[in-house]
Amino acid sequence: MKTDIEIAQQASMEPVLDIAKKLGLTIDDLELYGKYKAKISSEKLEQISANKSGKIILVTAINPTPAGEGKSTVTVGLGDALQKLDKKTAIAMREPSLGPTMGIKGGAAGGGYAQVMPMEDINLHFTGDLHAITTANNALAALMDNHIHQGNELKIDQRRIVWKRALDLNDRALRKVVIGLGGPLQGVPREDGFDITVASEIMAVLCLAHDLNDLKVRLSKMVIAYNIEKQPVTVGDLGVEGALTLLLKDAVKPNLVQTLEHTPAIIHGGPFANIAHGCNSVIATAAASKLADYVVTEAGFGADLGAEKFLNIKARNEQINPEIVVIVATIRALKMHGGVAKSELAEENIDALKKGFANLQKHVDSIKSFGLPFVVAINRFYTDSMKEIEVLKELCHAEGIPVALTEVWEKGSTGGLELARKVLEIIEQDKNEFQHIYSLDASIEEKIRTIATTIYGASNVEFSTKAKKQMKDFQGFGWGNLPICMAKTQYSLSDDPSLLGRPQEFSITVRELKPSIGAGFLVALTGDVMTMPGLPKQPAALKMDVNEQGKAIGLF
Repeated sequence: MKTDIEIAQQASMEPVLDIAKKLGLTIDDLELYGKYKAKISSEKLEQISANKSGKIILVTAINPTPAGEGKSTVTVGLGDALQKLDKKTAIAMREPSLGPTMGIKGGAAGGGYAQVMPMEDINLHFTGDLHAITTANNALAALMDNHIHQGNELKIDQRRIVWKRALDLNDRALRKVVIGLGGPLQGVPREDGFDITVASEIMAVLCLAHDLNDLKVRLSKMVIAYNIEKQPVTVGDLGVEGALTLLLKDAVKPNLVQTLEHTPAIIHGGPFANIAHGCNSVIATAAASKLADYVVTEAGFGADLGAEKFLNIKARNEQINPEIVVIVATIRALKMHGGVAKSELAEENIDALKKGFANLQKHVDSIKSFGLPFVVAINRFYTDSMKEIEVLKELCHAEGIPVALTEVWEKGSTGGLELARKVLEIIEQDKNEFQHIYSLDASIEEKIRTIATTIYGASNVEFSTKAKKQMKDFQGFGWGNLPICMAKTQYSLSDDPSLLGRPQEFSITVRELKPSIGAGFLVALTGDVMTMPGLPKQPAALKMDVNEQGKAIGLF
């Protein structure tokens, strides 16, 4: 059986100009990054803004497990299948972070015969977008510390600085650091820390900005600290939004690539869904919808995180009305949610499958709460028994859940035709009654409670003393009407990663809130979730190498 990277390296790519033609783009609309990658120009994005929008298909999943769900793989395979059915299709996805690529996942470009290409570039440095975001983030940190060193005209309270430095790698040693040591010439000593780049507010701002001008406005609104009077200090107060925008002027343009079957794919932005809003840029999604009749896009992790944030934050920000939601599930992952150890997943276990089905049911209920039609995609794995597949279908049918078997990892677009046809069938029924689950006029506490009870199934929400004070302060600063971005473990519906399946009678604990005013939301940190991950005991990087021809080894 070939590995993902072997399949990718043996594939034949078409020049990106040929891919662009499928979307009605010419060389004058592109900024080329070699033969197979390009950015779509800002001028073209403006020209197509009045085009009729295509239908948006959102792909989400059950809570992820070490067994894998294959959400990106299904996203790519569904896009290829729609193209195979002669539908003008584009895929809109996030850029992978080097953190999980070098850490535990090993890559995020799909898998098997449903991948985006060039896989090696996309999983590594791509067109440099994440590096530009890292640079802008750290330039802001340096400019702020220099302002303090040079007299601190803004009277920034060094104990109340909330802006951290960033690095696009998992590095737990940088979570808490002390900077400015070495005497008066080396700056002012203070405690600092690092976030992973994809958790930087600049990443969120880039992914929610409509254009370059909106990017600059949003950057200026970012809160970096509080002054000695406990009032917020912004990038605009520091006067550096222009410099940050300059560093991001190319990164804000979406990237055009292709799948193994040459379906156009627009890949741009990469916020995590557990600690950020988990969706590719609105610029990329909007561009795809103006250039194609069908857009297949994904949101990170399970429906409790990525899909909830797509629908309550991104869709509200961009006035997107998705046509349907695809909920990806694997029998392997459902058995883990039913209590089976990863080492025993190859063995047939109907009882565990039935027990784990409760997790899928909760995500279905969550999507129903938004008034959206949906379909469950059973992402088949080679160890799945026919009996397990039939049982899962029967469980879905008994609950009135539309379901389709998906085999895109093994068969590419052919393995996604059943799902594609089911998606088109449901879209044609036009039963979309999309609504947000909370009003922006609700209080901060009410919005958090609505998410926790409606989407997670929590029975209660507890707020720390710090969080209660922050809610009061944020309301006073005029931030009370912003949507909420929950930072929560991806592994469980609760804030305890060990509670798999569909836990009952649990509380969500909000320990702290963070303002992301440039992005346009408030972050509520729950449980022990961290904004700088650590590496596992055996990082994926240990298996990575490069051969004498410069081809990557070990990306998967």
